Amino acid sequence: MRHGIGYRKLNKTSEHRKALFKNMLNSLIKYEQIITTLPKAKELKPQIDKVITIGKKNILSNKKKLFSKLQNKYSVVKVFEELSKRYSSRKGGYSRVLKAGFRTGDDAPMAVIELVDRNPEAKKIDKPKKVEEKKQQKVDQKVASK
Repeated sequence: MRHGIGYRKLNKTSEHRKALFKNMLNSLIKYEQIITTLPKAKELKPQIDKVITIGKKNILSNKKKLFSKLQNKYSVVKVFEELSKRYSSRKGGYSRVLKAGFRTGDDAPMAVIELVDRNPEAKKIDKPKKVEEKKQQKVDQKVASK
């Protein structure tokens, strides 16, 4: 009988796995939806649920605990200020994993992991604005300054 089958090792060393999930947690908090392989998504789901649960209790020790896990100030602030308020009445199940077909090339099963009741504008945080939108913003700023 094999004991200790608690998680998937994903054919990575423990340090690599820890860094992988830290980066995926930060990306999921930032964009509220990411696409990854199915085994990684299934391992990430309990971790993001625990992070949000910790963030619901706004005390200093929880902030330190989350910062040591995420190592990203922006993510910690977003968990405590935005996500904890959004999920204050929900008792669990803050994320979902949806199967998304197979990746071309190696045929790996893909999945979308997203936060329930997510903000659709969060995916557009880092995308560069189109040239037309930039020009329109400049015109609006000139009009507003006059």
